[in-house]
Amino acid sequence: MEPVKNRVTDLLKIKYPILEGGMAWVGTAKLAAAVSNAGGLGTIGSGNMDAKLLKKQIDLIREMTDKPFAVNVIMLNPHIDEVIDLIIQEKVPVAILGAGNSSKYIPMLRENEITTLAVVSSENLALRLENAGAEAIIGEGMECGGHIGDVTTMVLVPKLSSILSVPVIAAGGIANGPGAVAALSLGAEGIQMGTRFIATYECEAHENYKEKIINAGIRDTIITGQKIGHPARIIKTKFGKKIAKLEVSSPEEAEEALVGSLMKAFLYGDEESGSFMAGQSAGLIEEIKSVNEVIEDIMSYILKNYDLEKNVDKRRK
Repeated sequence: MEPVKNRVTDLLKIKYPILEGGMAWVGTAKLAAAVSNAGGLGTIGSGNMDAKLLKKQIDLIREMTDKPFAVNVIMLNPHIDEVIDLIIQEKVPVAILGAGNSSKYIPMLRENEITTLAVVSSENLALRLENAGAEAIIGEGMECGGHIGDVTTMVLVPKLSSILSVPVIAAGGIANGPGAVAALSLGAEGIQMGTRFIATYECEAHENYKEKIINAGIRDTIITGQKIGHPARIIKTKFGKKIAKLEVSSPEEAEEALVGSLMKAFLYGDEESGSFMAGQSAGLIEEIKSVNEVIEDIMSYILKNYDLEKNVDKRRK
């Protein structure tokens, strides 16, 4: 297929307006390189990495692709200042900032010619980060996996597209062509997916993780961590139900049990103490595919059913 030309592909220098979500542990250099090589924007999920660990992932992805890629940085990372410094030193093409107010870091990244995007779940934060210099805003609805806000994609994306001048990228609940077209129809100029990319051959997650996604229904996720201030959507398991109960009876014990739980799911497929983070879109995913197949299938559907030119000439100046 021919490259798509719109504000998102021009900004990120990619073939298709499809981004990989910044998933801690799951978003490895190998998966990110596969997404970038397939025409999207692959993203290393830095999670709580320090600069030394992240440097290894950056070196690795550069061995596997010469295409643009991103590093996702969460504001909760205790090593965030050294991670931002490393991104600047390494001249990482794109930084995606999320899980909080990233306005402190946007100007320094922009000054060093790092293309900078921000993930939001509210219109107020979106406006603040646009004013701080974010070059595109990723509106992430609560359907997504991992840490979530409290507004749906269906409501968040059209609101953001009506108030922002920079491009909006839709995230949360998107796993196929119809979902992508719906997001574009709401005013987005690109999409971001996480859960769909877990169920791919290139993803290094344990096979149990992938199997749980392709066997899940649309109601097979639950939200944990609400009572302790860190809501996250995971696949429904005995461990998830246990955490939900502990949040009420013993919040401290719940918080302790959650430490390292994503790592246990990713590395070992541990059903007893692992958090299998995934969005509601898991219920739409029925088979494991290659990253290239996922992207080609979605882009083929978009090009047959939607005129991307509609979103190029934005009404807002």
